[in-house]
Amino acid sequence: MQLLLAPMEGLLDFALRDTLTRVEAGQGAGAAGGGAAHVHPSGIDRCVSEFIRITDTLLPARAFIRTMPELRTGGRTLTGVPVRGQLLGSDPTLLAENASRLAELGSHGVDLNFGCPAKVVNRHGGGSALLDDPELIHRIVSAVRRAVPAAVPVSAKMRLGFNDDHRAEDCALAIEAGGASEIVVHARTKAHGYRPPAYWERIADLRAEVKLPLVANGEIWTVDDARRAQAASGCSSLMLGRGMVADPGLALAIRAALPEPAAPIPVEPICERNSPSALVGYGLSATQPAAIEGRAGSATAFTGQLGTHLPPHLPWAHIHPLLGSFWALVGQRVERRHRAGRLKQWLNLLRRRYPEAQVAFDELRTTNDADDLGAWLLRGRG
Repeated sequence: MQLLLAPMEGLLDFALRDTLTRVEAGQGAGAAGGGAAHVHPSGIDRCVSEFIRITDTLLPARAFIRTMPELRTGGRTLTGVPVRGQLLGSDPTLLAENASRLAELGSHGVDLNFGCPAKVVNRHGGGSALLDDPELIHRIVSAVRRAVPAAVPVSAKMRLGFNDDHRAEDCALAIEAGGASEIVVHARTKAHGYRPPAYWERIADLRAEVKLPLVANGEIWTVDDARRAQAASGCSSLMLGRGMVADPGLALAIRAALPEPAAPIPVEPICERNSPSALVGYGLSATQPAAIEGRAGSATAFTGQLGTHLPPHLPWAHIHPLLGSFWALVGQRVERRHRAGRLKQWLNLLRRRYPEAQVAFDELRTTNDADDLGAWLLRGRG
């Protein structure tokens, strides 16, 4: 079983990837079973970066590093989890050229985005809009596969379709024929957006058509969801997104409840967890922030349906240090006026599991000053 951390534009970025891969079983999330000694302490085997948009040029190295600072640390988070860069675009030649550069920079593979539902992306023929053109998908995957060394994996993330799922099998076959080594399937169409349910059983239909490893994604919030996703899709491997953000101990809980021997992966921490050297490890300076455009969603983005609190797998007492680590990285990477939204966005999802997060979210809902939020974190309230 492989557990992957999803890319989510404006939510699951470098700062949150780093923070969520700092979770350890010893912090209270429970011991992972079946081969736990061979997986990363966070339970996550691999992360995928937010998409890097390819339009009309070969991007300079700094453009890749802006989205994926892990390229400065061997393509891994500071605790050693490999990160695969994701490209989004529709021009096979340009995607191939940029994939080659991404591989040269040290990404642990190249992932291709055929699933983004954002209107601004789809209007320009990218993301899930490509699912109406399996032939173009095939040309993109083929061009990228030819452009990068054979040892560099090429994977793809797709939805079931744009307005409907009648071409899902064609798209999966096109990706396979193009030479990809893995497909992550978000089990909804673009028209479904993020509305539940996820149609995991359709992934089983794709498995009957393609021989590539498939990874099930979508609406995995709990261990029971993971169990049902595996049963319905026939996939042992899963990609976790909002569920992991809402409950940082979810990956470890899944491993404990659904034990299966896992293939060994290198675990080479670049620094100690929660060490002050974390910022420096990514080439960041505490005195010269590398601000980027504010791409954070509003504090109400990606919430799903809150519903009844289920017991979390990581005690709240261990969440506060994670919030602090996250805030430090946000301060280095995000423009000041957008920082408050980033913290509140995470708290908004955490309140699905933590009553303490609800209290914190209510207290900070109208706070937009970064200094005030920093002071709240230092007080250790919540």
